[in-house]
Amino acid sequence: MGMDQTALGGLITRRRALAGGAAAFACAGLRCSGSWVDSLLSLGDSEAPAEVFKGDAPDDRVWALWQARGWVKEASHYLKLGANVQCKTCPNNCILEPGDRSHCRNKVNRDGTLYTMAYGNPCTFHVDPVEKKPLYHFHPGTMAFSLATSGCVFRCLNCQNWEISQKKPEETKDPAGPQLRLRPPLPRALTYEDLARASLFPEDVVAAAKALGCPSVAYTYSEPTAYYEYAFDTCRLAREAGVRNIIVSCGSIEERPLRDLAKFVDAAHVDLKGFDDETYRRLNSGKLEPILNTLKTYRDLGIWFEVINLVVPTYTDNLDSIRRMCGWLADNLGPDRPLHFSRFNPQHKLDHLPVTPIGILLEAREAARAAGLRYVYIGNVREVADAGTTYCPNCKRAVIERDAYAVTAVRLDGGRCRFCGTPVAGAWGA
Repeated sequence: MGMDQTALGGLITRRRALAGGAAAFACAGLRCSGSWVDSLLSLGDSEAPAEVFKGDAPDDRVWALWQARGWVKEASHYLKLGANVQCKTCPNNCILEPGDRSHCRNKVNRDGTLYTMAYGNPCTFHVDPVEKKPLYHFHPGTMAFSLATSGCVFRCLNCQNWEISQKKPEETKDPAGPQLRLRPPLPRALTYEDLARASLFPEDVVAAAKALGCPSVAYTYSEPTAYYEYAFDTCRLAREAGVRNIIVSCGSIEERPLRDLAKFVDAAHVDLKGFDDETYRRLNSGKLEPILNTLKTYRDLGIWFEVINLVVPTYTDNLDSIRRMCGWLADNLGPDRPLHFSRFNPQHKLDHLPVTPIGILLEAREAARAAGLRYVYIGNVREVADAGTTYCPNCKRAVIERDAYAVTAVRLDGGRCRFCGTPVAGAWGA
């Protein structure tokens, strides 16, 4: 192939990895086109793949157990580089030699094929109000069957779910003991040992949501991009069954897999964790541009989504940066895109920082309104009476009132203000 395969591991750039030309690549699945491969050749040396876990794929015994449970599946978006592979699901673009594990911890190169180990094996699931996602303009007062696996494409210093997002599948699941497949009728209670060995395949998720009276499934808590294949298959089956899909994401995903998944997505929550690359690098180990591209893609596809910004002291509490972010949102997403400012509480590796002062959250809300955004909320704050109130953009009267995650009043008729008839942006239908 005219390519040194041993040079493809570690921290080499994609330009070097692709030096052999498009003819050297075999694509997995049908989503990989020649034009896409050709476009990668123009990427500069700054586009280096993320660090991966060298030689950390499971041994033959664990792999056999995982296969027996049905917890592995070939990845849907990747390139074959001889014996090596490059994941194309998220902008980390991990290049894995045989036996390596991806940056998100969920994917491995097994004999030249990329597999996900996060399939049908959620490490947690709950029934949540949709307001907890948070989504305030999407079928308020309804419930979502919410689930997650291990793994994440980011390394957020402030992660509130780091016990699962920064773990490998093998650290949250145990295929020992009798198999336990969760299907209705669901057990009234599960022990930690039950949950560790339980399977919940896509068809089971949909059946569970319907049995529990949840009109939506939410892919949340960790990062659905890290368990993309599981989320994709579940979203597809949920759509066929008339169950809505909610993606709760950091937004760091490549456009092709995003567009494939979005065919079955009804709503999304996207974390915009800052508004400069330096903050993303230091706080999240990520980049800003892919998240902005995700926001614009959801906009172009007409999918309802809301934006969340966590205001972290010393990281994202700069008012000038907040004003620039709000201006960008208004200019690029329009005035009707809801923005949630969320209060930081000390977590994970930032437990030395204080909680976000209420004053800066109020200033951020005013900055967003001054930029022209019509629906601006403050989360994790009980001290501000109208933090979660939706106001009519015309008559300014409260059309939805909330107490934390509980909806206490709705004054909308067919998505219009009951007082003046003005449309309120959102998804309000039955």
